[in-house]
Amino acid sequence: MLPDATETRPIEGVGAFVLRLRGLILKELRQTFRDKRMIGLLMIAPMIQLLVLGHAVNLDVDHVPTLLADEDRTAESRAYLDGLTAGDAFRRVGVVDSAQVALSEVSAGRVPLAVVVPRGFAADLGAQRPTRVQVLVDGGDSNRAIVAQNAVATYTLRRSQALIAARGLPAGAALAPVRIETRVFYNPSMNSRIYFVPGVAATLLLVVTLVVTAMGLAREKESGTLEQILVTPLGGATLFLGKTLPYALIGLIDLGLVLGVGTWVFSVPLRGPLGVVFFAGGLYLMTLLGVGLLIGALARTQQQALVAAFFLIMPAILLSGFATPVENMPTWLEPVTRLNPVRPFVEVMRGVLLRGAGARDLAPQLVTLAGMGLVVFSGAAAVLRRRLG
Repeated sequence: MLPDATETRPIEGVGAFVLRLRGLILKELRQTFRDKRMIGLLMIAPMIQLLVLGHAVNLDVDHVPTLLADEDRTAESRAYLDGLTAGDAFRRVGVVDSAQVALSEVSAGRVPLAVVVPRGFAADLGAQRPTRVQVLVDGGDSNRAIVAQNAVATYTLRRSQALIAARGLPAGAALAPVRIETRVFYNPSMNSRIYFVPGVAATLLLVVTLVVTAMGLAREKESGTLEQILVTPLGGATLFLGKTLPYALIGLIDLGLVLGVGTWVFSVPLRGPLGVVFFAGGLYLMTLLGVGLLIGALARTQQQALVAAFFLIMPAILLSGFATPVENMPTWLEPVTRLNPVRPFVEVMRGVLLRGAGARDLAPQLVTLAGMGLVVFSGAAAVLRRRLG
């Protein structure tokens, strides 16, 4: 008896694995992009977020509203105050004649900074006696307060040096003969956006990849399609890779788009090898995908997956060194930051883009990302196999 022409025989070996994996990946991509809004969520939304956050996250302090209190009312006091507000650091919002009025304005929160020139300012300068200038700062915004008071101190020091040089006095007459020269490496313009945009890239990948992966698996469990896949001849490895590789590809595409926009719009330099960035990005995504699958396997509904994902996202961002240096955190919290995959990836991004660091310079971060990826990925695979087996 001849075999039925319609009978098909299963293909054995590597070829069968590749075909099944290819089919599952195409199914995931079709299902993901079936809703056109998902294209915007995965591709366009990260670019919009980068543009908004890149412009919004700016710690450069300039044009600080400044109230001037001139109690001396002399040519010397006016020259000092005019020079202080001549640049971009301070913006004059008014002039009063009393330190008490200036104090009340700062205390009421109407101005963040007030500079008071006391009576006798010109007389002390003429007699070559030390004189003082009072700076009243609202410390509610600590960063602006510190930068503003340092800027006033620097301006006053330079003006004192200019007066000493103009009168032909020795430097020791009023100031110690010490000259400080500051050299800023990697970011000479002190542009905070150049520092923050690489960190924004890491946080965007965290949000997009973690949420989409977790909700994708939870959605299939909720709709019952996952049970249909489980009764097919797909193996556990095929299912696991088919659920992760499409989102890894999307994440790498997002990483490339973020690098392009960051360079084009925010002038972020590309000083190091991009291969290191994408290699680290792959390791970083492996960890994020593992966490996403772990959340999706444990969650019963999409709502639970979404809440769990955002419960992890905020601490991960805050403990990454993205906004505040890890060194400034409490000592007991520093070991916790070492368990956060966002931290080493932020360090890799800033190291490669800003300092031109290579794989050898960033070996500790790359090893950390690889270790986290293997542990989390294998753990997620074990949990998924047990929950769905």
